[in-house]
Amino acid sequence: MSQRTILVVEDDAAIRRGQVDTLRFAGYRVEETGDGQGVLEMVASVRPDLLLLDVVLPNVDGFELLEEIRRVDSSIPVIMVTARGAESDRVHGLKRGADDYVVKPFSARELLARVEAVLRRSADRPREIGVLEMNGRKVNLARREVEHPDGERKILSDKEAAILRYLSGCRDRAVSREELLRRVWGLDPHGIETRTVDMHIARLREKLGDSAEQRMIVTVRSKGYMLADDVMTAS
Repeated sequence: MSQRTILVVEDDAAIRRGQVDTLRFAGYRVEETGDGQGVLEMVASVRPDLLLLDVVLPNVDGFELLEEIRRVDSSIPVIMVTARGAESDRVHGLKRGADDYVVKPFSARELLARVEAVLRRSADRPREIGVLEMNGRKVNLARREVEHPDGERKILSDKEAAILRYLSGCRDRAVSREELLRRVWGLDPHGIETRTVDMHIARLREKLGDSAEQRMIVTVRSKGYMLADDVMTAS
């Protein structure tokens, strides 16, 4: 297995050094930054397997940064790190898409255990896809743009692009509505009754120009949604 990469975002230099040393000693490749500015660019260039994100950062709020990361990449595992251990803060982060939450001070053993657990749960997360193409229709996920054969262009919302990005990384199976709520919206689907996913799929199909004969998004009865077999993908 290739070496896993972890991006550590922590403004306290001493704490960051402890995290980095612990992770490197455990065999991980580690990138680090002490500032929230430029994290999105680092995520795009480094493409880490996991992000260790401090809540309190200079110039940016960690929760807001998490939401920005989720808009561009719904699959990267994120562990929030903070000195604020109140239940409301933990729920706040988890609802916005965090995979786990660790409260300072914590031991090296706890940090590694949480990292390993999140990586195990995220082992089947989808790989990142840049372009989808089918029957002359081309979807650029980075630009959130659909180009039709006649040259007409449609702009996708952040959630619509995130749905396609997630489905494109799960080509071998149908993805349930519950999984989409969890991984794209960052919500716990337990006990939630909503047609949010179906409504977004309907709007997405309209922009894609999906028809019964040429569907890019296929409904799998009692299982969820998946991309059609003849959709071509490229990084």
